Amino acid sequence: MKLLFFSDVHGVPSTLERLFEHADELRPDMMVLLGDALYHGPRNGVPGWYDPQKVADLLNSRKEQVLAVRGNCDADVDQFLLKFPIMADFSEILTDSARFFVTHGHLWNAAHVPPVPQGTILAHGHTHIPEIRLLPEGVTLFNPGSISLPKRNFPPSFGFFDGADLTVRRLEDGTVMIPA
Repeated sequence: MKLLFFSDVHGVPSTLERLFEHADELRPDMMVLLGDALYHGPRNGVPGWYDPQKVADLLNSRKEQVLAVRGNCDADVDQFLLKFPIMADFSEILTDSARFFVTHGHLWNAAHVPPVPQGTILAHGHTHIPEIRLLPEGVTLFNPGSISLPKRNFPPSFGFFDGADLTVRRLEDGTVMIPA
């Protein structure tokens, strides 16, 4: 099973359109949205390219492929625009080779690891900082970064699991930025 992970869209359609181009090339079985889909958030300011309605339309065009969790900037009203569930604080994905606990990161994260078995991959966004690292609890922390508002001078990025390897990739060209 191939999974494409993305987070922190924050209402920017151009980056989501670019992500969809990569999705068309990589052909994931599922696209996992790790929260913060439509609203820009009070700490981020309003980007000039902000268009949450267009982002909702783009996401809805792929609703059969999207599994989403709620971010700290996602509101109940967002569910009225989106044609797939986005209000869960977490979800789990089991593949033949991996177990993922998917969440936004404001509730479950490296400082507050969920009660999951060793070997689980804790996938979250929220920090806008891409990383893959093993935590002392035996859980792999995986953050694909942000496709729209990256922090700490990282480029916009997304994650990809090809059924064996987990990577963080640059949104610009899809090249691997952080290998597993």
